[in-house]
Amino acid sequence: MNECFLIGKIVSKIEFDFIIYDKNISIVRFELKLKNKSIINTKSYNEIADKCYKTLKKGDTVFIQGKIDSKTEIEIKEIEKI
Repeated sequence: MNECFLIGKIVSKIEFDFIIYDKNISIVRFELKLKNKSIINTKSYNEIADKCYKTLKKGDTVFIQGKIDSKTEIEIKEIEKI
């Protein structure tokens, strides 16, 4: 099972875009800095992407539940601002 739980601070601009010719319509990407100073690339699609774009900003601390994809990015399944 590929599941991860992370808490970190958003350290980049939240980039929102639309995807054409794919099952996923919208995508959001941002970098997350963990307590151990690691920088993790994250992405989310559709409803989660919309939620991230509307409610989050650079500097926010968040809790993420997601999975690691083949590019070692975290695909966000749930996200909460803390």
